[in-house]
Amino acid sequence: MAKIGDDISIAKKILEEGGLVGMPTETVYGLAGNAYDALACANIFKVKGRPSFDPLIVHTNDVERIAEFAYLDNDKLSLLADRFWPGPLTVILRRKQVIPDLVTSGLETVAVRIPNHPLALSLLESLDFPLAAPSANPFGYISPTSAKHVNDQLGEKINYILDGGHSKVGIESTIIDFESDIPKVLRLGGLEIEQIEEQIGEVEVNRHSTSNPKAPGMLKSHYAPSKPVILGDVEKLLLANNDFNLSEVGILTFTKVSDQVPFDNQFIMSESGSLPEAASNLFKGLRELDSKPVKVIFAEMMPETGLGRAINDRLRRSAAK
Repeated sequence: MAKIGDDISIAKKILEEGGLVGMPTETVYGLAGNAYDALACANIFKVKGRPSFDPLIVHTNDVERIAEFAYLDNDKLSLLADRFWPGPLTVILRRKQVIPDLVTSGLETVAVRIPNHPLALSLLESLDFPLAAPSANPFGYISPTSAKHVNDQLGEKINYILDGGHSKVGIESTIIDFESDIPKVLRLGGLEIEQIEEQIGEVEVNRHSTSNPKAPGMLKSHYAPSKPVILGDVEKLLLANNDFNLSEVGILTFTKVSDQVPFDNQFIMSESGSLPEAASNLFKGLRELDSKPVKVIFAEMMPETGLGRAINDRLRRSAAK
């Protein structure tokens, strides 16, 4: 298994030699490699089992460094960068040729963000290149929010995981594209739509996933546990359930506890009803329930507001087949 620690110098050496490391961010943990090194990036796809048509996000530590590999040339985009970087915001930019085609899946644009995590920022500052870093999990499975999650899934394929604790945001970044007159949110995430619109006005939200994505995380089926996930009002699902013994059902809920299912088979995302706390616990809850001796997971949808939108997006895709 991979060594876990907080030694940036070890991670730096591995990356400079073309290897991969697990990297903490405030959203989820990433599988990081040199974004300028096509072989390192090819290994990211190999380790994850990720299809080559699904582009990667490139991470750097400072807005000024973006000019090395992309064009930050839109006023609205600059407003968001000034307000929300470092943070859970990814923007689609015109790329420079120093970024390999493999990173962008052949597109002339590249997804870029500055993560808001001290270890990630220190690592990025120490390097002469940006890092391509999709989530550090097998493709399509639940995203990791701790070093242990990364080690459990990819520890036999990488040498080192930087341990930055539990990811505070817990769901991936919001991705926004400025190609049209009205900016378009391609992926809902840790930055709320309302926050974005406060800065730049109206945005369009992409409601349709695609098998030929322009940005990472746009596929219909994604973030999925090995057990089937059924969405809805949990109590109604339990009443209508004819296929499973109640001891074989796992429950993922926002605040409520059911008296029909063993308590050990339930995961409450936020007893206080906090959407940020629920977002932080979403992938942890799916992962824990997936490890239980259950045959199905009933999951409650969140209110369609703020981070609830992004949580529901992940839940829908975890349930898609």
